[in-house]
Amino acid sequence: MTTTTARPTTRRRLRRIVFGLGAAVLTATAVPTAVAAPAGQAPAAETSGIDAAALQQGLDAVHEAGMYGVYSAVRDGRDRWKGEAGVADVRTGRPVDADMRHRIGSVTKTFVAVAVLQQVEAGRIGLDDPIGNHLPELVPGERGRSITVRMLLNHTSGIADYVMYAYPSLQQMSPQSLDDNRFRSFEEEELVRMGLEAPPTGEPGEKWSYSNTNYILAGLLLEKATGTSAEDYIIRNVIRKAGLRHTSFPRTPFVPGPHSKAYESLFGIIDPPRDYSVYHPSSLDTAGAMVSTMDDLNRFYRLLLDGRLLGAEQLAEMRRTVPVTDVQGNVMGHYGLGIMAFDLPCGRYWGHGGTVFGAGTESLTSEDGRRQMSYGVNLMKYQKMTEDGRIDPHPIDLALGGYLLQALCPTGEGGAAAAKGPEKADPAAVAEMLVNGPDQSAQVLRFGTPGNR
Repeated sequence: MTTTTARPTTRRRLRRIVFGLGAAVLTATAVPTAVAAPAGQAPAAETSGIDAAALQQGLDAVHEAGMYGVYSAVRDGRDRWKGEAGVADVRTGRPVDADMRHRIGSVTKTFVAVAVLQQVEAGRIGLDDPIGNHLPELVPGERGRSITVRMLLNHTSGIADYVMYAYPSLQQMSPQSLDDNRFRSFEEEELVRMGLEAPPTGEPGEKWSYSNTNYILAGLLLEKATGTSAEDYIIRNVIRKAGLRHTSFPRTPFVPGPHSKAYESLFGIIDPPRDYSVYHPSSLDTAGAMVSTMDDLNRFYRLLLDGRLLGAEQLAEMRRTVPVTDVQGNVMGHYGLGIMAFDLPCGRYWGHGGTVFGAGTESLTSEDGRRQMSYGVNLMKYQKMTEDGRIDPHPIDLALGGYLLQALCPTGEGGAAAAKGPEKADPAAVAEMLVNGPDQSAQVLRFGTPGNR
């Protein structure tokens, strides 16, 4: 297959930019310098590498750069830190809190992948089973014979994303269809048909191409294998097994428990940004409908990577990655089964990002499970888009990158980056990478969130 080097059209880029539910790609050479500790601040203790003052300074910088509200949980071994900056409601000035519930978007995909792999362990599903063997009514014919369960979980199925078709006005950069369908209940089969009827993104197994349709199908596969709803199975066998007390699949348009508003700008089209914290979650379903807290996400990934949610064989399959490439075929990252590998200056991290309209999440855990960071933000697509479909970087992008490195690769005494030395990059070049990297989108992490989601 010949790889094109032509710049994608604006509409094609909009599909990458607007409709993701999040999965970030990081490279060790495209990262800003970590946020420094305040002058005179003693270095963090060697046992933890957590510098609370520097972390809070990093969150404050994200808020000062224009983010309405940001909250985070960081862990190093037995030491933990939580912090927040900004407001949960711009009208009342109500502050955000680090323990707020939050729509986590595509971080949901890791939970779904764990549930499917549990069924693989039980012998009810084979990773290399054709999906048509399990769901012949939905994926019949040659496609059903060629697309495997593994291809759904690692986004190599070639099935297009449905979101563009569920909210068609977004193709014209209008939120009209999103507003008109805010309380509509979508059926899973309806979403799958949208993705299957759209032009394929490639042949089955040919290449990585992020698609929420894959994980709607994964949820339906889980239901077929277990005889119960995917949500109920995940609640019982993943959420409760991990001891997560504030994680759920909402059944109504409302986020359960204390939460922030969720403000969407749509690249300045919605001005002032509009609150989308209330809407029916059915259009996200098993692709991105879950709600959690930053503490719960850290606990989930820690237990997962420690082998307490899956056996060694299935965890190894989960971490077996395919390359994430740009339109020129350059490798931008590595995606496993519902989880992604992030190569930072201080080592490899695993996790996933998530975005919904108005809210973004990122959760990363070191390979040994010791160092963790999760954060949530409540304003999305605040950048400006140019006529050719590119995005002007915003200071928020650099501030988020700086906070992420301070949290995961601290430069103080005993910090992970102290041993290997963080690689430095020009801030302007980094900002360009964050929002305009090939096959990337301006999502929560800004280190390039895979597009076509």
